[in-house]
Amino acid sequence: MSKLFLGVDLGSSYTKGVLIDEQARELAQHILKTGINFDQAAENILQELLAKLKLDRQAITSVVSTGVGRSNCAFKHFSKPEINCLSKAVFHFFPKACTIIDIGGQDNKVIKLDQSGKQVSFKMNRKCAAGTGSFLEEISFKMGIGVAEMNKLAQTSTSTSTISSFCTVFAATEIIHHMRAGNDVPAIMHGVFDSVARRVLEMDTMEHEIVATGGAVFHNPMLVQSLNEFLNRPVLIAPSPQTMGAFGAALYALESDRAK
Repeated sequence: MSKLFLGVDLGSSYTKGVLIDEQARELAQHILKTGINFDQAAENILQELLAKLKLDRQAITSVVSTGVGRSNCAFKHFSKPEINCLSKAVFHFFPKACTIIDIGGQDNKVIKLDQSGKQVSFKMNRKCAAGTGSFLEEISFKMGIGVAEMNKLAQTSTSTSTISSFCTVFAATEIIHHMRAGNDVPAIMHGVFDSVARRVLEMDTMEHEIVATGGAVFHNPMLVQSLNEFLNRPVLIAPSPQTMGAFGAALYALESDRAK
């Protein structure tokens, strides 16, 4: 029977799991809300993946955890930082020098890789919600419009209203001013996504190919459209961008087994 390798990405908002075989082919993945118990979230991911493939846990050769809750995975063999796992996964699919833009629920990252996949630089924004998925969720809540609907409205716009505030509270006030002025709602929503894209692009220079990952990228295609518009060139989207960290962790599990 083929060996199986599991990567578990315990994020602050979502926990992701990816199961691969000896040829690094993805066999199954699962995503769920992390909640307040990282250990339970990890166990739930394991059980869901085992159920999907009708396996018992002894069928899994090695498990690697990553993400903010990576130490809270009782059945892991070892853990790796999320930056390493994202880099390994992206380079697996795009084996070239590139810049990774990862937009998550609580933070965003810019990682630069050279032509061999080595990390050249890394920057993370954790000072506030601006530039993250949480910013979009907060605006969605304050405006009473679902994030998916915001995305649809923004994609229909032919113009954009600038949202310049970093703070979510002030940004919401700025949006209300735009609405009172009678500005086009799709243009305002376009401005919201542009605001997130600008915050990310301000973090570092963008070199070589740009690859986008993260849950916010997966759920909000408008974010990539905004990045394309600002950069004036296409941004590549990683396969299953929300589970790249988990896939990279699974690759580490496979790599470790091959090294034995």
